[in-house]
Amino acid sequence: MNISTTHIPRTANPNATSKVWPLLSVLSLSVITACAPQSKITPASDKASTTTLETAEQSIQADAAAPVVVMATPAMAESRQLSKMTTNARIMPPPSQGYMAPKQQENYAEIEPNAVNATSEQAFATLSIDTDTGSYANVRRFLNQGQLPPKDAVRVEELINYFNYDFTAAKKQANAPFLVSTEVVNSPWHPTNQIVKVGIKAEDLLTAKQKQPPANLVFLVDVSGSMDTEDKLQLAKSSLKMLTKQLRAQDSITLITYAGNTKVVLPSTPGNQTQKILNAIDNLTASGSTNGEAAIKLAYQQATEHFKKDGINRILMLTDGDFNVGVSSVKDMLQIIRSNRDKGISLSTLGFGQGNYNDHMMEQVADNGNGNYSYIDSLSEAKKVLIDEMSATFNTVAKDVKIQLEFNPAAVSEWRLIGYENRVLAKEDFNNDNVDAGELGAGKSVVALFEVTPVGQKGLLEPSRYQNSAAVSGNNRELGFLKIRYKAPQAEKSQLLSFPIANRVTAASADTNFALAVAGYGQLLTGSKYVNDLSYSQLQRLAKSGAQSPIDSSGSRSEFIKLVSLAEALN
Repeated sequence: MNISTTHIPRTANPNATSKVWPLLSVLSLSVITACAPQSKITPASDKASTTTLETAEQSIQADAAAPVVVMATPAMAESRQLSKMTTNARIMPPPSQGYMAPKQQENYAEIEPNAVNATSEQAFATLSIDTDTGSYANVRRFLNQGQLPPKDAVRVEELINYFNYDFTAAKKQANAPFLVSTEVVNSPWHPTNQIVKVGIKAEDLLTAKQKQPPANLVFLVDVSGSMDTEDKLQLAKSSLKMLTKQLRAQDSITLITYAGNTKVVLPSTPGNQTQKILNAIDNLTASGSTNGEAAIKLAYQQATEHFKKDGINRILMLTDGDFNVGVSSVKDMLQIIRSNRDKGISLSTLGFGQGNYNDHMMEQVADNGNGNYSYIDSLSEAKKVLIDEMSATFNTVAKDVKIQLEFNPAAVSEWRLIGYENRVLAKEDFNNDNVDAGELGAGKSVVALFEVTPVGQKGLLEPSRYQNSAAVSGNNRELGFLKIRYKAPQAEKSQLLSFPIANRVTAASADTNFALAVAGYGQLLTGSKYVNDLSYSQLQRLAKSGAQSPIDSSGSRSEFIKLVSLAEALN
């Protein structure tokens, strides 16, 4: 999967300490946070290509029954540092309580929102798909703890793609292993603009567990001292035990731990030896520092040794991402990952915990490893990722999937891509099979949204004196032309699909309204300047029309509406 390493943040080392006290109700929560100062994220350097990853003191374990308000208050540090950490400082209680919270640091890559483009000057949008969902669960963690997330923790496309969508009206072209749908609807936050929705849904012909290819799985578990909390190692162990109970005789499991030392705790073991695997997981304990690079080398060595031809060969890395490695080691580690993905071994990351959480590293490792990045904030999220969506998590049906949408300047005067900031590709990368892009797992759906300004409507850009004359004379029956490239899992040459998009606005379906609500939610959380006076209340109404979808068996859409309410209370 493709990810830019050019936006690496600087380090913010907080000097302030903070304290907590219980809040009695959501009402008091909203009143207090309304008076609190807004969090501020340190800007990143556009020139850096790697990041240093520093250890941080652990977050305090507050009484789970008492909600707390947590505010991010990062401070600037030396500009020579190549990473940024966000600080979660809690609101100060009266001095009589006398409790000092330790410093907290979390690392997020800076996100620069996509700009508005004049179609006459730039008609092509080119991007890699993104099937990660880590941002959604991580944002949920912040909101459930009574805190708005740092803006850079919010990747809008990962919020949208957390959900399944209805593809009953989608088209399949040639022998592609996925369906494609397009839709043009009115924008809910800009009445004269439109939203172009492009959806891709992978087929899942192997839904039944016994139809899945044999799997060679390597569990790579961080057991360093920073993992010694209930929401880290204990939750990771519970997640692996749940997955272990789903394995078959044709599957194999290797368990590797890493801290100061890296070792194989359980050599490759048939999946039906359930108790043996569970015992090995139960015996994991946390201590020491984190040597991530050595661990990854050993994991790939074990995965190669037990490689299953025509099977699933994947490393599952469970960690808080707090690696004790320097700048050169990060480069080396990512190069090891890239070289092994081409051998058919993928690497997925499962993130745990808070306080020192390194979201940026977790995303980089998974994206360079042709894997998925998920954040596990609860056992129910682990079940969703590892059990309910097992096919999508482990079984890739298409790799290097790229989207290119050419807008017709006779129909569209301006456009912008919503989200996907670190997935944008150069126009020429679309036809270059050497440029890496995202993988699509069985049954997984991906949605990309574009906001467009029709010709004749007022946009955000000043009209060009010279560039528009040719555009207005063209044929405006088509709004744009969609092209998709993908490779079969073992292929090196890509296949091309193409779909014209009619210049015709339709009433948004309940499913599309829900996707628009999620997109609006993400943009409000990031303080987007493009959504006018959109409110959380409007988003709740928009989402409710699609909340009772039959494809949402887990109730995640209803949960989303509750998260919107929390965000509104905290805003």
